Amino acid sequence: METQQQKWQNMNGKIFRNSITNLVEEAIIRELANGHRLKVCVGSDSHVYGDTISYATAVVVIREGKGAFTFIRKQREFQTISIKERMLNEVNKSVEIAYSICSILETYDVEMEVHADINTDPDFKSNVALKDAMGYILGMGYTFKAKPFAFASSNCADMMV
Repeated sequence: METQQQKWQNMNGKIFRNSITNLVEEAIIRELANGHRLKVCVGSDSHVYGDTISYATAVVVIREGKGAFTFIRKQREFQTISIKERMLNEVNKSVEIAYSICSILETYDVEMEVHADINTDPDFKSNVALKDAMGYILGMGYTFKAKPFAFASSNCADMMV
């Protein structure tokens, strides 16, 4: 799978050479051994710069009551698309990663949420993609969160695009 070959980094910019599946499994093993209860949240965000769209996807590993850490993947695409298509591209990038790590999370009984950087308020432009995004994520069998509860996308990924 293409996502397995891409570079991941932490919030400080440290690059990891392992696939996201290996990074997540190693983290889960380490954190469970330290007695932490875990949850993983996956979300993506994007910013438009002329005809370039920068995307960031965040995999946030939450240690219940003890903080969190994040793996980030950055991507750049050269195209001009509608806001709805861009929001759904973000969701697709998140679902792609969620799908690649879901079997690991199931093995270790770790809960996962997929976060969409889409506003639930119809006065915001991103709301045009809310129903499609929610249907896609829920249809894949994942727990769905939108703004203001979608911190993996609207905070973590947003800081890195």
